Amino acid sequence: MERLLAERERWPLWLPVFLGLGIAFYFILPSEPPAWSGPAILVVVLLAWLGLRRRYGAAIVLLPLLLAALGLSVAQMRTLWVQAPILEVASGKVIVRGVISEIEPMAEGGQRVVLEQVQADLNGPVPTKVRLRLKRVAPISVGAEIRLSALLLPPPQPLTQGAFDFARHAWFQGLGAVGSGLSDPEIIAPPAAGHELNRLRHRVALRVAGLIPGAAGGVAAALITGETSAIPRAVLNDYRDSGLAHLLSISGLHMSLLAGMAFFLVRGGLALVPAVALHYPIKKWAAALAMALTFLYMLLAGAPVPAQRAFLMTGIVLLAVLLDRAALSMRLVAWAAMMVLMVAPEALIGPSFQMSFAAVAALIATYEVAAKPMAAWRAAHRQVHHRLALYVAGLMLTSLVAGFATAFYGAFHFNRFAVWSLLANMVAVPLTGIAVMPFAMLSLLLMPLGLEELALVPMGWGVTAVNAVAAWVAALPGAAIALPPLPLWGMAGFTLGGLWLVLWRGSWRWWGGVPMLLGLSGFLLNDPPDLLVDGRGYAFGVRQEDGSLLVNRGGRMVRETWGRRAGPLATERWPKRGSNTDGHLTCAAAGCVYRHGGMVVGLIHREAGIDEACRGADVVISAVPLRGACGEVGLVIDRFDLWRQGAQAVWLESLRVESVAHWQGDRPWSHRPVRRRKNVDQSPTDDEKEAENDDS
Repeated sequence: MERLLAERERWPLWLPVFLGLGIAFYFILPSEPPAWSGPAILVVVLLAWLGLRRRYGAAIVLLPLLLAALGLSVAQMRTLWVQAPILEVASGKVIVRGVISEIEPMAEGGQRVVLEQVQADLNGPVPTKVRLRLKRVAPISVGAEIRLSALLLPPPQPLTQGAFDFARHAWFQGLGAVGSGLSDPEIIAPPAAGHELNRLRHRVALRVAGLIPGAAGGVAAALITGETSAIPRAVLNDYRDSGLAHLLSISGLHMSLLAGMAFFLVRGGLALVPAVALHYPIKKWAAALAMALTFLYMLLAGAPVPAQRAFLMTGIVLLAVLLDRAALSMRLVAWAAMMVLMVAPEALIGPSFQMSFAAVAALIATYEVAAKPMAAWRAAHRQVHHRLALYVAGLMLTSLVAGFATAFYGAFHFNRFAVWSLLANMVAVPLTGIAVMPFAMLSLLLMPLGLEELALVPMGWGVTAVNAVAAWVAALPGAAIALPPLPLWGMAGFTLGGLWLVLWRGSWRWWGGVPMLLGLSGFLLNDPPDLLVDGRGYAFGVRQEDGSLLVNRGGRMVRETWGRRAGPLATERWPKRGSNTDGHLTCAAAGCVYRHGGMVVGLIHREAGIDEACRGADVVISAVPLRGACGEVGLVIDRFDLWRQGAQAVWLESLRVESVAHWQGDRPWSHRPVRRRKNVDQSPTDDEKEAENDDS
């Protein structure tokens, strides 16, 4: 208790933690609570706190509960607030009409558009917001009303338990359907008022792409507008495997560089005019202009979570300059987190929020300890080479701390660890600050004059150099290590331990290392499934003797997701007829027989293979309805089970099954099968397969 009281000035830093615990509790609930429950709990705890606030001990205990109840209530209200109609089943070919709110060029060709105020002749709810992939680039503008024939699909459910839940993401975006355009869009009405920021973002992206060709143009557009869809997948993989993916997300690095350049250029320019510098507060003028520019930059980038956090922190620092106050850095992080979570509580469970705040909190905590020794060393060593050595050491320390703080969350969400991240950041971050971001800011200032080419061309040279660094590091031996999935308790233990470590100052902070190590141990307890099947019986995956996963079919997203969640993909192909190389999988036209650990599994593709697959099998998984045909088999998963419960994973030794529906729980965005009116069989058509792969 003495230690706790001694650090009472750090107590406010825990407010966003308890708020986040309430939000996290809401998202892990197995079913949606009644609409009144969150506000009711909040009112009860608030009344208790008001009644006991003069009792010091009771007030201290009730305040965290009050914040947690607030988090639960905010998350629940946010879910209700964003509720919008969702497409129930694939539409087939249908005429869609709507107003374009966003346009994104695609690296593979074509473009992706978001339509609002949607009109379509559908059986069931008509989504108000739809995202479509157009195969060709069309001469359309944000704000225009268009009409086209398209194939619409409900937002895709996770491809296996624990994978990225696009359906939940779409819920909070108000997105009711995805799909592909089947015809060129017809412009019904020209752009009207509204969507000005999105229209500006699209125009800026087009100008950047027009002057910086190829992959460099896609990266440059991402650095200015936040749109990454135009970056080729190979380049994205290079940035990911080299540990430079954070450069593509507009966050603290970009905001601080922009604000710093604006502040010092304006202040330095005004200082050259004695009549102004001696009679007016040019420092405050520079801070105000820098704040305005960073706010506009955040809006231009679409205000993603990292940009929101970076703007809030940068804005508070600049506000402190305006008010002649000193900024408290760790409290900046706490208040920024509170603001983001109150506005968008769903951000808590996304990688952007977690990685962004983890990096900033870890860096501030580190420099709280290292600032005095570094200042003393700087005062004692004033030579140029000493300053250069201190700069390099600081850069290495920053990259090491930020890399460690974010690597865990990257591994949790993406199952990858960039080994040479420190090397890549040592080279690429200074290069970005010197040869890329200054020209990005200059290009935005020159665009109204039509002179952006003067800045974008040299920016393209800098981006090309950064791309080369990413490709070079990604090609180094063992550049990226694939990691197994981490259970949720491991992530929670590591996070709470890390918070204990960075938020306290006393020696007891080091006890946070214990839950962090326990959380990391979750990587060692991974037990991958032996069988995977998607929610339509279209794709199967089986474990081979060497631990790799052999997949029969499915789009890129299926293979990548299963490869991350269930182990490396096998290099050999699924046998259409005969056996695979290790002899455990034998296939015929109607299905396959898989043998593993003494178990026999029948995999049925067509109705003709039902009798043969059921004979002597311990497990049967069927892409067609069985209707009780395999009654003697120990475990049966047929088309109806997949239709009701989504993709499934099977562990043969224990006959354990985990489905997407069970993992998601009964939530507004979770898997809910809807029967087709004229066709009970939910097997995907060729158009549906293509549309889902395109959208993914």
